[in-house]
Amino acid sequence: MASVASPVIFKEFCPLYYLLNAIPTKIQKGFRSIVVYLTALDTNGDYIAVGSSIGMLYLYCRHLNQMKKYNFEGRCESITFVKLLSCFDDLVAVGTASGRVAVFQLVSSLPGRNKQV
Repeated sequence: MASVASPVIFKEFCPLYYLLNAIPTKIQKGFRSIVVYLTALDTNGDYIAVGSSIGMLYLYCRHLNQMKKYNFEGRCESITFVKLLSCFDDLVAVGTASGRVAVFQLVSSLPGRNKQV
């Protein structure tokens, strides 16, 4: 008989104000002010990746306490999916609402990781 897995309980150890404060709540585009919504999230032991409604990917390095920004060239599409992958290189895949997919190879200053693209 198959055993029933125990439920997973999520606990917040501390508020992530340092992460949320590094992401703007509004951007200025011409004469308009656009509200930034957080639309996708993925984490691993090294990074926290957050997608936004303005097509900007915010990548927070947990070890170095640094935020980096990545975006699609030319367009401002909402990011609907983010996936981090750590193998030989650190990669992050991003999907948009229109179906575009981009894979970024991350240059990492962490020990034993890729130093150049």
